[in-house]
This record gives sequence, structure tokens and C-alpha cells, in this order.
Amino acid sequence: MKAATVTGFGTSAKIVVSEKKRPKPAKHDVLVEVYCSSVNPKDWKLNKAITSLLPDVGIRPFIIGDDLSGIVVETGSEVTAFEVGDEVYGMDMRLRTSACAEYAKIAETRIAKKPKNISHVEAGVTPLAALTALQGFKVANLSKGQRILIIGASGGVGTYAVQIAKAWGADVTAVCSYRNVDLVSSLGADHIIDYTQGDFTHKKDSFDAIFDATSYESARTCASLLKEGGVFVTTFGQSKGLYSAIISKFVPVKHKTQSVTVESYTDHLNELTELFEKGKLKTILDREVAFEDIDEAYQRSKSGRAKGKIAIKIAEGI
Repeated sequence: MKAATVTGFGTSAKIVVSEKKRPKPAKHDVLVEVYCSSVNPKDWKLNKAITSLLPDVGIRPFIIGDDLSGIVVETGSEVTAFEVGDEVYGMDMRLRTSACAEYAKIAETRIAKKPKNISHVEAGVTPLAALTALQGFKVANLSKGQRILIIGASGGVGTYAVQIAKAWGADVTAVCSYRNVDLVSSLGADHIIDYTQGDFTHKKDSFDAIFDATSYESARTCASLLKEGGVFVTTFGQSKGLYSAIISKFVPVKHKTQSVTVESYTDHLNELTELFEKGKLKTILDREVAFEDIDEAYQRSKSGRAKGKIAIKIAEGI
């Protein structure tokens, strides 16, 4: 089968499509014929970076990619929730899904039935980004009527975050640049802050929660924006977010810091499916990239200019 792997070493490493052995599902796995996957910042910050430091002697085992959408073509002996022919989507963050391949095996507890009203392209970019937002709001205990500030509202995670927060009945203030105001407004944001017009972290406000999809900020830099006892949630996407979350465990602060270590669970994916099928959630696509051009998708993601998600079309004709 064709699969995306890393070739080259260090900063010269590139993602290429090559031939790999088709995986076999274990007893609790399904084998999915992958129609679409995606690129996430995690892929080039962690997966590609680590793999590129391994000796490049033609035997690197790692296949790139987390998100997938496709059709079940084989089931393990003890799989009960899915059958051959089911359209599914999901990911597995534990050992990586190896989703950028024509076939991928994945545990049945990490996938769900694809929403009926969206395409495989739309579903294939959803899991990691949308689950990050959903689980971030769960750790923040976000509830109806609360005020939330979403930093990085036009990105892959942020575009889902705005919509999910609105679906939960929150009052949403979104942070983005002037170039993306119309997009973020169309997703339902109640208020928008253009970060190019000055340092928004110096403003005074009383948000119940802040969700930082960029991980460039911390509870300390955003202290004036949070009410007493407010929750700051970071996605760990940058070292600053990781550092602030660790420090908050040891240094007393008046605001609670939470972090999102995203996982894929069938029940959480089903929550997303319900939002899609009720018309309360949609995927914003920055672009669709052909499988053989996968390195282009990585470079686009690294540029930081993507609006929404970047799809990698594994199958032709979808």
C-alpha cells in the first residue's frame, strides 16, 4: 500500500509517499480504507521532528498522520460495534494512527460512525482539532451563559471551538486578525478582538474561561482578562503553554490553569456527530491537497496562515 513517511535527516527531512506493508487488525481493531486524513501542527512539531532525527537507512517504521475518515474493510475477531462497510472517522493519539496511508488499523474505541451529512474530506480533518476544543471545554466546565475568550479562533482548533462553544450556549469572544474577522463572525462569535490592533492581554475583563488554541499565552499573561477563579485552558501546542501549565502547579496563581491532552473516544466523537447532523458544526477547509503533495500540506501548516483545516486526500475521486 502507499503510505506517507519521512525521508532525509533533521531540517532537510521531507514527507514522501512510498510503499509499505498493509497492516493487519488485532482482535479489537478495525482496518480502515482511508479516504482522507489531515495535517495538524502536532504532526510537524512532534511526529516529523522526532522521526527525522532517527537514522535514515530505509527502515523507518513510522507512518505519518493521526486523523482519518474512510470505510471499514476488515474487523478484528472481537469487534462488536462496527461492521465491514461502515463509514467511520477518528484517530488514536496513543501510538499514532498512521493515518496517511491507503489502509490504517485502529481500535474500535477510537472511532465513530461518520456524520451522514458531511463528506469524507470534512470528516477526515475533524477528529484531533474538534476533540481538542470539545475536551478543552469539558475540563473548563464551560456551561450555558458563561463568557469565554477563544485565542486563535481562525485556526484548525479555533474554528471548531467557536462553533462548539456557541452550541453549548456560551457567550463567545474570539481573537483573530482583521483578515479573518468575517470568517470568525460567520461561525457565530458574539464579539471579536483583532490582535493586530494592540496587545489584547492588557485589557481588563471578567471572562469565566479562556481557551488558548495557540498556546502562546498563559494564565499570567491573561490574568487581567479572567474573573477571580476563572479557568485558563492551554492546548500545549507551544512550549510556552507547556511551561505555564507546569509552573501553575507549583506557583500559586489566582486563576486555575488546565491543559488538554486530547484523546479520541467514541462517545466524544458521537457528540461531534450530533452537532454536525444538527447543523451546529461545520468544517472550515483551508485547502485540499493530493496525497503525493503531502509535504506541501506540512509547509502550509508550518506557515501559520491556514484558515481552518488542511485536508490530505488519500483516495482519488472523493
